[in-house]
Amino acid sequence: MEIQLMTDGGADIPVRISSLRDIKVVPLYIHFKEDHYKSSEIELANFFQKIRETGELPRSSAPSPNDFYEAYKQVDPNNPIIMLSLSKALSSTYDNAVAAKTMLLEEEPNRRIAVINTKTASCGIALLLHESVKMLEHQASFEEIVNHIEERVEQTTTLFVLKSLDNLILGGRLDKVKGAIAKTLNIKLLMRASSEGAIEVSEKVRGEKKSIRRFIEQIGDYTRNMEDKIITLTHCNAEEHAKGVLAEIMDKYSFKDSYITETGPLISTYGGEGALVISFFKD
Repeated sequence: MEIQLMTDGGADIPVRISSLRDIKVVPLYIHFKEDHYKSSEIELANFFQKIRETGELPRSSAPSPNDFYEAYKQVDPNNPIIMLSLSKALSSTYDNAVAAKTMLLEEEPNRRIAVINTKTASCGIALLLHESVKMLEHQASFEEIVNHIEERVEQTTTLFVLKSLDNLILGGRLDKVKGAIAKTLNIKLLMRASSEGAIEVSEKVRGEKKSIRRFIEQIGDYTRNMEDKIITLTHCNAEEHAKGVLAEIMDKYSFKDSYITETGPLISTYGGEGALVISFFKD
């Protein structure tokens, strides 16, 4: 018996984590007016180029229950599945993953499948996958991992900083007039995942340098004990900037380790180029 870890296209997983364990990913869908892609199929360079050329922000949609059903079916029936889903507050992905579980258990009632609402996204899910992999390495049982990850979900802190408001305006999530005023005043948004996994604005800061400084300072608002913790960071087409910010974080705080990767199409759609996301466990 081998426990199968699974997630969806809302997760951004560093190679250092995915190389340790086979993690199956069920992609979401990205829809431009003329073209449609699975989140795993479109290269990020092409994705950003398409947005720049068309001035269009794509829509996203969740995997269907059948997508999850087919993914579950591919796993050996003797192997339990732990599915870490994109926050229920952000997408119907979680509900569809649960529906697929119900469908499969009606046919194969001896299957063991746990679907966990991570209440986060991007590197937040990567953080929880890292924790799952660590437990698997210590031969933890299916029940032990599920219980532990459900506890860790409540401790996961996910923070965002946006370099540009363009995608929020394009996507209709920010009024064009308010957005224009904010851009004129060089207002930067600091955001976070709420206790229910929705995205909320935590602070508005004027100027990019100040916003990054406050982004880093916020970590200390949530945790003082970092020696046994890791931090995960994802960036939206801003690798060198992200590496610099992560270096500042590691200089300021005593995290045991850090992981960095780029955001996939789903998170990039909402964050826009230059966005940064960090996740860690609060005290």
